[in-house]
Order: sequence, then structure tokens, then C-alpha cells
Amino acid sequence: MVLLLGLVLAVLGIALLAQGGARRALGGPLLLLGLALAVLSQSFVVVPAGHVGVVFNVFGGVQPVPLGEGIRVVIPGIQSVVLYDARLKEVTLAKGPAPSGTSTPGEDAITARSKEGLEIGVDITVQYRIKRDEAPQLHRNLGPGYLETLIVPQIRSKVRDAVGLFNAAELISTQRTQLEAAVTKELREDLGSQHIELVSVLLRRIDIPPSVAKVIEEKQTAEQQVQVEINRRQQAEIAAQRLVVQAKGERDAAILRAEGEAQAIRLRGEALRQSPQVVQLTVAEKLAPNIQTIMIPSEGNFLLDLRSLQPVQTQPGR
Repeated sequence: MVLLLGLVLAVLGIALLAQGGARRALGGPLLLLGLALAVLSQSFVVVPAGHVGVVFNVFGGVQPVPLGEGIRVVIPGIQSVVLYDARLKEVTLAKGPAPSGTSTPGEDAITARSKEGLEIGVDITVQYRIKRDEAPQLHRNLGPGYLETLIVPQIRSKVRDAVGLFNAAELISTQRTQLEAAVTKELREDLGSQHIELVSVLLRRIDIPPSVAKVIEEKQTAEQQVQVEINRRQQAEIAAQRLVVQAKGERDAAILRAEGEAQAIRLRGEALRQSPQVVQLTVAEKLAPNIQTIMIPSEGNFLLDLRSLQPVQTQPGR
């Protein structure tokens, strides 16, 4: 706006100088004022939010310290400012157009070869931003076109190198995370050395030939069935072992009971041998009540009169 005003005043001054009379006297001041405003307008640079300014001096080259956000003063004709967006950005390399919301158009998907030589298609999104303090070095080494000259070629190269470390079956089943980690590690090192901070790597799609995918799926299904059979066999073995343990426990319990009963019989026999009268009394108690006398073998061979063991009954009338 200031530049436009200065140019208008300068043109008006020149027009007045071309005329004669009193108006010519106003032409000189208007011309000088217009030129001054035009020069002054070139002395101020506005660095927008999220951006950083790199100053180029015709006498000293790229200045090592970048300009932060806000209004900055430069020397017109000697210093110029190039603005760089330092906010988070992303690039998507995918088959067809990029998804909605991405800041860059989609490009062709990356084609790589797996460990066994199969062709693998990979769609990937990389999030990055420039390092603010290193913007002057970035401007000196790469310039504003760093996305096309550095980031995209590096992404393609690192993805191809990482895919070659894995088999196709691993990439679509168990090793997807490891592939992403390998690409992230290599990209972070290389982009970091070029003054760009890698934020994240997102694998959106890993595509293998349909025929290969079918073979891999059938193989995985067969492996799962084998694993199911192994689990069933293990469960059967565990059940059989449980029955064996149970039978052994029952056998041991029976043995212990038998040993206990034998021990009890032995102790009872010893007690009876030591007290023969107990034998006699026990036998007598077991005999029928109508048996009055019985002979019991013992060391002293005698007859036992059972009537003497019974209480004397009182005759009626006595």
C-alpha cells in the first residue's frame, strides 16, 4: 500500500514538473516524497505466522540468522527475504489422487521388490517440517524446491530398501510395523542432516499380486489348521495325564487304606494275645443266648459255664 502511494506521488510529481507555472514548483517535492515512500515500503518485510524469513545480502550472501514472525526491517536493494513455511507439512505417495486433507497432490505409488523378488506396491504419507534455526542452510543447499529435490526421492529410496528386507508374507501379516520403523529410522537420519525434521511415517497400503496373496492366505489357513490340531492333541495329552494322576492317587489311597487295616489287625491281634480273657468275653457275647456252656481253647484248657456269667433269676414264689 505504501509502495503504491509512493508511486502515485512520484508520477504526479513528474507530471507537474512537465508543466509550467506555479505547479512546476510542487512537482519536485512530490517526486521526492513519492520516491522516499517507495524506498521506505521496501524496507519493511512481514513474516507471517508459522513462517521464517531467510535474508540474502548482495554483499554477504545468505545471512546465518533467520527472521522470525512479524514486521522486519531490511535494506532495500541490498537485502531480500525469502519466506519458508515452517509449519507441519505432509507428502503422500500413493496410487491415484491423494486423500482429501493432504497438502500435496498424490503421486504414483512406490513399487519395490520383496526379499524373494516379488513386486510390492506401497502407499505412504510422510509428515515433516523444516528446522527453523537451520532455514538459512536449507536455502543455501536446496532452496524452496526441497520437496521435489530431496524429500520425495529419499522416501522412494528408503521404502524400496526397507521392503527388500522382508518377505511378502511378512509384510502383509506380522512385519508391517517393522517396515514402518525401518523407513522412519533411515528417513529421519537423512532428512535431519539436510535441515528437515521428520515427524512421522504412515504406511497406508501394502499391495502384493493377487495370485501371491491367495497362496499366502491358503498357507496361513493351513498353518492355522495345523496349530488347531496341535492344540487339540496337547489338550488330549493333558486330559490323559490328569486321568493317570487321578488313578495313581486312587491306587496310593487304596494301598494306604490296606496298610492301615493290616496295621489295625496286627495291633488287635497283639492285644488279644496279651489278654486271652478278652477273647473269651468277645466270643461269649457273640454266641446265641440258648448256648449255656462252651469250650474255649486256651493255654489252660478249661470249660466256661456261661450260666455263671448270667445274673441269677429269682424263682417265682421264693
